[in-house]
Amino acid sequence: MAQTPSMTRLIEQLTRLPGIGEKTAARLAFYVLRAERQYAQDLASALVAVKDETRLCSVCFALTEADPCPLCTDPTRAADTICVVEEPADLLAVERAREFRGRYHVLHGALAPLDNIGPDELKIQPLLVRLRDGSVREVILATNPTAEGEATALYLARLIKPLGLKVTRIAHGIPVGGDLEYVDVMTVGRALEGRREVDA
Repeated sequence: MAQTPSMTRLIEQLTRLPGIGEKTAARLAFYVLRAERQYAQDLASALVAVKDETRLCSVCFALTEADPCPLCTDPTRAADTICVVEEPADLLAVERAREFRGRYHVLHGALAPLDNIGPDELKIQPLLVRLRDGSVREVILATNPTAEGEATALYLARLIKPLGLKVTRIAHGIPVGGDLEYVDVMTVGRALEGRREVDA
């Protein structure tokens, strides 16, 4: 079956999404074509709504439709602990674990000098402003375990420690269900560094 111009255009747009190749884009496009018209309208409406209604929280810079966001206004969350993450998707990953009940700060990236991403391109200054009000006692640096994430965590630690706050870094180690023989050397080293006493 020859592709129509509208189908070609849809496939081209889908391939612009990260991780979507031409075959996957074609499969998605054909799914939309076979689905009820209402589904296509709902999908289009959801895409436009997310662009029109989603913005950054003025406090933590998470994605939100209300400003400040529900996490910043939740009175049950501890205001004395801030978890710093690189991207909004990282915040969602921490929330899924259901272990952290404090507040967040989203940097919107990590330091990457080769890509011209320095401190001024990240939400670092607003973080420092938040830390100066005296209500925060601990900052958890939950940047990714990449070269850029590590550099960002080190940079932030050097800025935050002089404020007299406790600065911690999330542990990195062997994933649950992983085999030691297949884990890279750096991860094994980090797991050994972050070892803790076993409760008997």
